[in-house]
Amino acid sequence: MSCWILRRGILLKNMLRQAVKRTAIAGGLKVARLLHSSGLMRQARGRGAIFTLHHVRPKQPRGFDPNAHLEITPEFLDIAITTLKRDGYRFIALDALPAHLASDDPQPVAVFTLDDGYRNNLDHAAPVFVRHGVPFTVFVAGGFIDRTHTLWWETLADLLERQSSLTFDFGTGDETVALDGMQQKQAAFDRFAAWLHSIDEATAIDRLNRAAQASGIDALEITAALTLDEAGLKTLVDNPLASLGAHTISHRSMARLNDETAGAEMDRSARRVKEITGDRPTSLAYPYGFATAVSARDHRLAANLGFTTAVTTQPGTLSDIVNTAALPRISLNGHFQKASYVSALASGIAFKLMGAR
Repeated sequence: MSCWILRRGILLKNMLRQAVKRTAIAGGLKVARLLHSSGLMRQARGRGAIFTLHHVRPKQPRGFDPNAHLEITPEFLDIAITTLKRDGYRFIALDALPAHLASDDPQPVAVFTLDDGYRNNLDHAAPVFVRHGVPFTVFVAGGFIDRTHTLWWETLADLLERQSSLTFDFGTGDETVALDGMQQKQAAFDRFAAWLHSIDEATAIDRLNRAAQASGIDALEITAALTLDEAGLKTLVDNPLASLGAHTISHRSMARLNDETAGAEMDRSARRVKEITGDRPTSLAYPYGFATAVSARDHRLAANLGFTTAVTTQPGTLSDIVNTAALPRISLNGHFQKASYVSALASGIAFKLMGAR
């Protein structure tokens, strides 16, 4: 009974922490919006902003949805673009950003990027960008294009959603993970994610895929169902507003790889994109993109390989002096789909208040 009480207490604590975090973010964005509307801290928006998106698709409610933050609706994308137009932003392609930063143009710019190459980028995002005449860059991983690698976060979500319990070895022997409700499923998802980033990533993903296979889930089928293959990407880039960028081959954390492997991941990804478009891409998105997944070594590798822009997921706007091999981006998050949040994020005020760029 005492173990049950302890587990229940941990679940409730994690649930409370997530609720507090979302409330704090929403509160911070409201403060930023008020300051922006009052004309205060205008310098915080810098020269503009790069926005990160993943899935863009109509919302389909699911019982367990740990990746909900990675998707927005086409309607919200339309709202975001309309809001930025109203706020005086000019829309440019990522490849045009270095020239803008080197210029004296005072007008802030907005740049749109989408990670992983999902099918809905073609089906639902592209029509919105076309309607507004907004250029966009889709970062693609070679392993997803060729169906040799899997999206572990999607595999894990499907696996946990279907089970009421799961036996898995996290390194100390088999143990049974209870998955009776949404709280336990979310706690398990967080535990798996932390474990995956604590050991060799390829090994962890392979073990997760085998556990999924034992439960009747084919992880490679998930990749094929969700992401664009070469033919789909060629259709995408027939659109003159669309461009492709490199996103490595295996979508592993660059900072955890040795120099040779990290460099090869970037270079092979660029060569795979060239096979599709005919041109070697000049832009790169580091997988995950947060601070512990990308190092200064990776910035140097990207620059040495000829990438003129490389983007992280570190939050912030574009300052006058910025490392183009480590550009910040602002996530359009599925939990915060309001026009007022777009203005607040683009203003950069929230990041200044949090001590970011």
